[in-house]
Amino acid sequence: MDTVEVVDVPEEWKVVSSTEHFRARVITGVTDAVVMPDGEVVNRDYVVHPGSVAVVALDDQERILLIRQYRHPARRLLWELPAGLRDVDGESLRDGAARELAEEAGYRAGTWHTLVDALISPGMSDERTRIFLARDVSPIPEGELDFVHRHEEADMPVVWIPLSDAVRRAMAGMIHNSQAVAGILAAYAASADGFASLRPADAPEA
Repeated sequence: MDTVEVVDVPEEWKVVSSTEHFRARVITGVTDAVVMPDGEVVNRDYVVHPGSVAVVALDDQERILLIRQYRHPARRLLWELPAGLRDVDGESLRDGAARELAEEAGYRAGTWHTLVDALISPGMSDERTRIFLARDVSPIPEGELDFVHRHEEADMPVVWIPLSDAVRRAMAGMIHNSQAVAGILAAYAASADGFASLRPADAPEA
């Protein structure tokens, strides 16, 4: 049996036409006519997305920070990581993650690493997310915060729970957000060697 290298690689099959159905504030709906390996042309519908970042903030008691937010498409209140869009021109992924940690949770971190990169739902969207591990965490004094929470973020509780408890809750189906599940499990796995094998915060995306 031939050995196969298990690593995702960039590839782009020929697109003979592309139709934009709608353009909203964040996402765009598109249908591409894609040439399959056997020559057949088939339509593939997907959402164009600017991408996202998320943060596993871990304190010195091995607790992680979670926030709860209403997600209308899912019709649920979900426990999530601080996260947001890549929607600021020229902002690095780490700086975007630090901004989200400050705005959504009111914390800053002194130590940053890349935890895991993921495609959120590659069968229907091109959204890429980078999840960071943030440590040496401290609250931002109230006078330094100038972000106003609105809409779904207006009543967003912040909790710290043990990482091991977060893993248990993810495995028990109590936490559903994909960034949260990926980040929790990745942080737990990375803790086995004290996070020594993690990539730097500015590691390139493959």
